[in-house]
Amino acid sequence: MIAVLKHELRLYFHSLTAYVFGAFLLAFVGIGSMLYNLQAAVSNFEYVLSFGCLVFVVIVPILTMRVMAEERKQKTDQLLYSLPITTTQIVIGKYLSLLAVYLIPLCIICLYPLIFSQFGDVYLLTSYGSIFAFFMMGAALLALGLFISSLTDNQGFAAGIGIAVILLNYYSVSLSEYLSSTSFGSVVAVCIIIFVLGAVVRYLTKSEKLAYGIGFILLMVTAVTYYLKPEKFEGLLPNLMTKLSLFERFYSFVNGVFDMTAITYYVTVAAFFLFLSVQSLEKRRYH
Repeated sequence: MIAVLKHELRLYFHSLTAYVFGAFLLAFVGIGSMLYNLQAAVSNFEYVLSFGCLVFVVIVPILTMRVMAEERKQKTDQLLYSLPITTTQIVIGKYLSLLAVYLIPLCIICLYPLIFSQFGDVYLLTSYGSIFAFFMMGAALLALGLFISSLTDNQGFAAGIGIAVILLNYYSVSLSEYLSSTSFGSVVAVCIIIFVLGAVVRYLTKSEKLAYGIGFILLMVTAVTYYLKPEKFEGLLPNLMTKLSLFERFYSFVNGVFDMTAITYYVTVAAFFLFLSVQSLEKRRYH
């Protein structure tokens, strides 16, 4: 795992990837600092991070699009499989390298509240709590990007899908206002999600029986629940989109609330997509 970590870090810093990533992140936070803290004379540094959230739409695909896709395209993933390490260690090694590259510009950003506090009153606890949440949210999104990259050997396709998924998550709360809150509309949406889940299971496991079995059970549970208690589905889809939003949970930190449920959610999302990445590589390893 350490060998994979060192190899990935060398690749990032011997190319422009790490530098472009850091430049984008620092540029967004710098612009936000100018607008909120300097020009508007506001002491709340956490507002800068709220503004800077949109940068994840760009920087996460930049950093993750090649991490697995390039290995598959160059066929060098077969060399990884020949090493005396498990697939889990490969994924964790690559993921830790992503976190390291992400953490470097974030350490520079940690100096900003201290600098601003020399010229006014800055709420340091709220600022650093928000920076920590910003790191955790980024860690979850990097795990998502790693998984998307593991599904294809085309870097451009991986980047495009990553941008679309992160944008959808970013605007999910706004979009939820335009979605049907009726029971029937929510049931239709749940059925679509079940079909997508079945397709993902089939792709990762190459087992049609497992995919169809999981899909059938979930559809039956949905149908029975809708028949017995249709009111359970009222407003389900808008609420689901709001609760799944990584960005919406971050705003509680900006408002001065250190939300442990949000941190738990970020860790769970990261672990879930790392698990899916391992399964994706395992499928390729033995097929």
